[in-house]
Amino acid sequence: MEKFGNVLKAPEVEGREKHVPVIKAPAKAKAGEAFDVTVIVGESVPHPNTLEHHIKWIQVYAKLDKGMVVHLGTFDFGPTYAEPRVTFPVKLNESAIIYALEYCNIHGVWENSVAVKVE
Repeated sequence: MEKFGNVLKAPEVEGREKHVPVIKAPAKAKAGEAFDVTVIVGESVPHPNTLEHHIKWIQVYAKLDKGMVVHLGTFDFGPTYAEPRVTFPVKLNESAIIYALEYCNIHGVWENSVAVKVE
């Protein structure tokens, strides 16, 4: 059986400058206190934002230390009018790895992750 994970494109793949979601989150956070997470696609090299070639969505998940995966949000974008960037507050009670996925209508699904240590 083919797994969806096999189609995900990692930060090492060619074209990453325009596609890999950059996650900005603190390396450390206090349990139960909100902090901002920002996800940007095309931070170093802007991604084309046209009807023909655009970022359709960004999805964000947290894999908690205890193993549970939590969906933090899905953000849809319209071609030509919206930039693929989102900032939202997150509260964690335990350390986690935050994953961001993004979908380019031409180049597929890309991923990235960062760890947040909760104290």
